[in-house]
Amino acid sequence: MRSVIKWGIAALVLIVPFATGAQAGDHAYVGAQKCKMCHRVEFTSWENTVHAKATENAKAAKDRKFGPECLQCHATNSDEAMAGVQCEACHGPGADYKKMSIMKDVEKAKANGLILPKQETCNGCHDGKDHHKKVEFKTAINNKKAIHEFKKDPSQFE
Repeated sequence: MRSVIKWGIAALVLIVPFATGAQAGDHAYVGAQKCKMCHRVEFTSWENTVHAKATENAKAAKDRKFGPECLQCHATNSDEAMAGVQCEACHGPGADYKKMSIMKDVEKAKANGLILPKQETCNGCHDGKDHHKKVEFKTAINNKKAIHEFKKDPSQFE
Protein backbone atom coordinates (compact mmCIF):
# COMPACT_ATOMS: atom_id res chain seq x y z
CA MET A 1 0.00 0.00 0.00
CA ARG A 2 2.83 2.38 0.87
CA SER A 3 4.46 1.83 -2.51
CA VAL A 4 1.19 2.76 -4.23
CA ILE A 5 1.07 5.99 -2.23
CA LYS A 6 4.73 6.72 -3.02
CA TRP A 7 4.12 6.14 -6.74
CA GLY A 8 1.02 8.34 -6.57
CA ILE A 9 2.98 11.15 -4.94
CA ALA A 10 5.80 10.75 -7.47
CA ALA A 11 3.30 10.96 -10.32
CA LEU A 12 1.77 14.13 -8.86
CA VAL A 13 5.20 15.70 -8.45
CA LEU A 14 5.90 15.03 -12.13
CA ILE A 15 2.44 15.90 -13.52
CA VAL A 16 1.48 19.04 -11.54
CA PRO A 17 4.27 21.28 -12.93
CA PHE A 18 3.24 20.40 -16.49
CA ALA A 19 -0.45 20.95 -15.79
CA THR A 20 0.28 24.29 -14.13
CA GLY A 21 2.45 25.30 -17.08
CA ALA A 22 -0.38 24.56 -19.47
CA GLN A 23 -2.71 26.79 -17.49
CA ALA A 24 -0.17 29.60 -17.42
CA GLY A 25 -0.63 29.85 -21.18
CA ASP A 26 -4.37 30.36 -20.74
CA HIS A 27 -5.13 34.07 -20.59
CA ALA A 28 -7.33 35.30 -17.74
CA TYR A 29 -9.89 38.09 -17.79
CA VAL A 30 -9.32 41.18 -15.64
CA GLY A 31 -12.48 43.22 -16.29
CA ALA A 32 -13.13 46.65 -17.75
CA GLN A 33 -12.36 48.43 -14.47
CA LYS A 34 -8.70 47.40 -14.84
CA CYS A 35 -8.61 48.67 -18.43
CA LYS A 36 -10.11 51.97 -17.27
CA MET A 37 -6.95 52.87 -15.36
CA CYS A 38 -5.05 53.55 -18.60
CA HIS A 39 -7.87 53.77 -21.14
CA ARG A 40 -10.19 56.27 -19.48
CA VAL A 41 -11.35 57.90 -22.76
CA GLU A 42 -12.36 54.53 -24.21
CA PHE A 43 -13.93 53.31 -20.95
CA THR A 44 -15.98 56.46 -20.41
CA SER A 45 -17.21 56.33 -23.98
CA TRP A 46 -17.91 52.56 -23.82
CA GLU A 47 -19.84 52.49 -20.53
CA ASN A 48 -22.90 54.07 -22.15
CA THR A 49 -22.94 51.90 -25.28
CA VAL A 50 -25.27 49.07 -26.25
CA HIS A 51 -22.32 46.68 -25.85
CA ALA A 52 -21.81 47.77 -22.24
CA LYS A 53 -25.49 47.14 -21.53
CA ALA A 54 -25.74 43.91 -23.57
CA THR A 55 -26.54 41.61 -20.63
CA GLU A 56 -29.18 43.85 -19.07
CA ASN A 57 -30.75 44.50 -22.49
CA ALA A 58 -30.90 40.78 -23.25
CA LYS A 59 -32.57 40.12 -19.89
CA ALA A 60 -35.10 42.89 -20.50
CA ALA A 61 -36.02 41.74 -24.03
CA LYS A 62 -39.71 40.91 -24.42
CA ASP A 63 -39.43 39.10 -27.77
CA ARG A 64 -37.32 36.17 -26.55
CA LYS A 65 -36.53 34.33 -23.35
CA PHE A 66 -33.17 35.01 -21.70
CA GLY A 67 -31.07 31.92 -20.97
CA PRO A 68 -27.44 30.93 -20.32
CA GLU A 69 -26.83 30.56 -24.08
CA CYS A 70 -27.45 34.32 -24.45
CA LEU A 71 -24.34 35.04 -22.41
CA GLN A 72 -22.12 33.75 -25.21
CA CYS A 73 -22.65 37.10 -26.93
CA HIS A 74 -24.28 39.27 -24.27
CA ALA A 75 -21.46 38.93 -21.71
CA THR A 76 -17.70 39.08 -21.89
CA ASN A 77 -16.78 35.54 -20.97
CA SER A 78 -20.16 33.78 -21.08
CA ASP A 79 -20.57 34.59 -17.39
CA GLU A 80 -22.77 37.19 -15.75
CA ALA A 81 -19.84 38.09 -13.50
CA MET A 82 -18.50 39.99 -16.51
CA ALA A 83 -21.78 41.40 -17.75
CA GLY A 84 -21.92 43.29 -21.00
CA VAL A 85 -19.54 43.22 -23.92
CA GLN A 86 -16.52 44.60 -22.07
CA CYS A 87 -13.08 45.44 -23.48
CA GLU A 88 -11.81 41.87 -23.34
CA ALA A 89 -14.75 40.48 -25.34
CA CYS A 90 -13.15 42.09 -28.40
CA HIS A 91 -9.53 42.52 -27.29
CA GLY A 92 -8.98 39.16 -25.57
CA PRO A 93 -8.42 38.36 -21.88
CA GLY A 94 -6.01 40.96 -20.53
CA ALA A 95 -4.12 39.46 -17.60
CA ASP A 96 -1.01 38.78 -19.66
CA TYR A 97 -0.88 42.08 -21.57
CA LYS A 98 -2.23 44.61 -19.03
CA LYS A 99 1.18 45.70 -17.71
CA MET A 100 2.29 49.08 -19.03
CA SER A 101 5.66 47.64 -20.09
CA ILE A 102 3.78 45.25 -22.39
CA MET A 103 0.88 47.47 -23.49
CA LYS A 104 3.12 50.25 -24.77
CA ASP A 105 4.58 47.81 -27.32
CA VAL A 106 1.77 46.59 -29.62
CA GLU A 107 3.73 43.56 -30.83
CA LYS A 108 4.54 42.51 -27.25
CA ALA A 109 0.91 43.01 -26.27
CA LYS A 110 -0.29 40.88 -29.20
CA ALA A 111 2.23 38.19 -28.27
CA ASN A 112 0.68 38.21 -24.79
CA GLY A 113 -2.92 37.86 -25.95
CA LEU A 114 -4.07 41.29 -27.14
CA ILE A 115 -6.45 41.04 -30.07
CA LEU A 116 -6.83 43.95 -32.45
CA PRO A 117 -10.40 43.38 -33.61
CA LYS A 118 -11.18 42.58 -37.24
CA GLN A 119 -14.29 41.46 -39.10
CA GLU A 120 -13.89 37.93 -37.70
CA THR A 121 -14.06 39.34 -34.16
CA CYS A 122 -17.46 40.89 -34.84
CA ASN A 123 -18.66 37.81 -36.70
CA GLY A 124 -18.35 35.78 -33.50
CA CYS A 125 -21.67 37.28 -32.39
CA HIS A 126 -22.85 39.37 -35.32
CA ASP A 127 -23.35 36.43 -37.67
CA GLY A 128 -26.69 37.54 -39.14
CA LYS A 129 -28.59 34.54 -37.73
CA ASP A 130 -31.76 34.90 -35.66
CA HIS A 131 -31.47 38.29 -33.90
CA HIS A 132 -27.67 38.55 -34.37
CA LYS A 133 -27.46 41.63 -36.55
CA LYS A 134 -24.68 41.39 -39.14
CA VAL A 135 -22.21 44.30 -38.96
CA GLU A 136 -19.38 45.43 -41.18
CA PHE A 137 -16.30 46.10 -39.05
CA LYS A 138 -14.92 48.91 -41.23
CA THR A 139 -18.24 50.73 -41.01
CA ALA A 140 -18.92 49.94 -37.34
CA ILE A 141 -15.47 50.88 -36.01
CA ASN A 142 -16.43 54.53 -35.58
CA ASN A 143 -19.89 53.81 -34.17
CA LYS A 144 -19.48 55.40 -30.73
CA LYS A 145 -22.99 54.33 -29.73
CA ALA A 146 -21.98 50.70 -30.10
CA ILE A 147 -18.24 50.52 -29.43
CA HIS A 148 -16.31 53.47 -27.96
CA GLU A 149 -14.31 56.56 -28.76
CA PHE A 150 -10.65 56.10 -29.71
CA LYS A 151 -7.55 58.09 -28.73
CA LYS A 152 -5.81 56.85 -31.88
CA ASP A 153 -7.27 55.94 -35.26
CA PRO A 154 -7.96 52.19 -35.02
CA SER A 155 -7.28 51.65 -38.72
CA GLN A 156 -3.56 52.19 -38.06
CA PHE A 157 -3.34 48.69 -36.61
CA GLU A 158 -4.89 46.86 -39.58
